[in-house]
Amino acid sequence: MPSLVVENVTRIYGAARALDGFSLAVGEGEALAILGPSGSGKSTLLRIIAGLEMPDSGRILFDGGDLAHTPPHARGFGLMFQDYCLFPHLGVEQNIEFGLRMQHMNPVRRRERVREMLRLVRLEEFAGRDVLTLSGGEQQRVALARSLAPSPRLLMLDEPLGALDASLRVTLLAELGDILREVGISVIYVTHDHAEAMTIASRIALIDCGRLMQAGRPEELIHSPANAFVASFLGLGALVPGHISVKGGTGMISTPLGSFPVSCNEGSRMLLVRSAAISATPSAGHFPAEARLISRLVRPQGTTLRIGIRDSVGVEYPLEISVASGPERGSPTWEPGTLRPVWIDPSLCELLNDSGSGITSSPRAG
Repeated sequence: MPSLVVENVTRIYGAARALDGFSLAVGEGEALAILGPSGSGKSTLLRIIAGLEMPDSGRILFDGGDLAHTPPHARGFGLMFQDYCLFPHLGVEQNIEFGLRMQHMNPVRRRERVREMLRLVRLEEFAGRDVLTLSGGEQQRVALARSLAPSPRLLMLDEPLGALDASLRVTLLAELGDILREVGISVIYVTHDHAEAMTIASRIALIDCGRLMQAGRPEELIHSPANAFVASFLGLGALVPGHISVKGGTGMISTPLGSFPVSCNEGSRMLLVRSAAISATPSAGHFPAEARLISRLVRPQGTTLRIGIRDSVGVEYPLEISVASGPERGSPTWEPGTLRPVWIDPSLCELLNDSGSGITSSPRAG
């Protein structure tokens, strides 16, 4: 049963719709990531759930109750921002116990709860420190402890790792995931980074222009993108425009890379060409193209090639290919800027809605 229900919420600023009929549910104990580009409406959604803004239409319900007339402090929600908002004049312990004082918790229980939170975020030895002497990662954990101390019914995190450098973000992301799973409360995690979302959340809601593009488990978004926006934002492959015509009951899609039969109705679609569809050797039923190596990123676990699949007039459709270190395509003989022939297997390509309005994927080509 969902704890939180966002029901057809719209928020308008002048001529801009920050949220446009947005609906979503968060289950009890679920970790949900709200994922999307900057300006997609993520933070507006979080502020409306928290009660810091009111929607122009729609409702926010928690455990079946409408929160329209419930002020932020009475909702029992925790909110953690990117800049942490720690009180600089208070020490670590005093920051963590701030919400407990607001709850008028008795001093003995308050001290116990602070110690519990310090253990949870692994900062027991920092209890007496000034928060201004802490590193960014340590401040992040203090802010998390402060948010969790009052036992919120729902915890919301707005880009909590955005202010940290990349290496520290990787370490703290794993720690944060462990802590949230241990606590077991409902969590909404807002981010523009799909790797963060897929690491921290059991379900992802991908948002753009204030509308829900797709919601589901991470593997669902990866293997069954609902539309071209989802595939593009997650970097699932090259997106090639196509048009389907049907004659005599047989559908044919025409794209800049080639034409082949499909089982779909007439209309414009986007062809998603994943790396698995690309081969360096010809095969029956595959159609030829050229690929230009854009860049190569070598990691200990293998090599990532960013290539551009070229059509007949030289337009490129970029995608990334992961290869083990050493094979032909990952070898130094293919230098950035140079071209190579490739072959595309249409049976491994997918047809997607080319607009951002739909949330259902089309059948595979072939």
